[in-house]
Amino acid sequence: MNSRHLIAMASLATTALATAPIAEAYQVDDTVMRGGIAKAEVTDDSGSLDILGELKAFDPRSMSSGASYLFSNRPGIELNGIAAFGKAAGSVDRLPLNLMIHVYPMGDSGSLIQPYVGSGLDYTHISEEELEGLDVDEPYGPAGQDGLDMAVTSYLLIGAFARYAITDAEVGASGAAPGEADIDPMILGDGATFRF
Repeated sequence: MNSRHLIAMASLATTALATAPIAEAYQVDDTVMRGGIAKAEVTDDSGSLDILGELKAFDPRSMSSGASYLFSNRPGIELNGIAAFGKAAGSVDRLPLNLMIHVYPMGDSGSLIQPYVGSGLDYTHISEEELEGLDVDEPYGPAGQDGLDMAVTSYLLIGAFARYAITDAEVGASGAAPGEADIDPMILGDGATFRF
């Protein structure tokens, strides 16, 4: 997250503290929709597949989105992911999707600040392999997320999150023995949250 994002977040947070009414506590059947910008940092270690040179999993700034449903005023389930804006030569596109259980430890308090933690499963769709003969399986693995929302109104919040997944993709190429690429993305993002 760059300095401009941090300055914008600080400005919005100050406005929220100065003008927002008391936030409503989360409730059973609440729906939470998220949208914003995220940046993925990817290890892209191609392991033993030296014949391929550097296998790069493209990691641009991307649009992030998510949708949650709350079972009560604390736990809920969320489906989230990011979508890449563009593509670099010699790379593979990634579209990670995460299904997570989230817990809002202050969800029943009506606090202006709502932290949350989550864990679940990451599935990554791989596409547009540019190297001839390259085949990259679509990996899945455990994922975790920490985040913080701050209320602007009862139904609009701003926030930031950090998400991490452990995904090892099996990679094959013509004339090379199969191997694994450790992708393991760390995703940092910020944006707006709408609660219905």
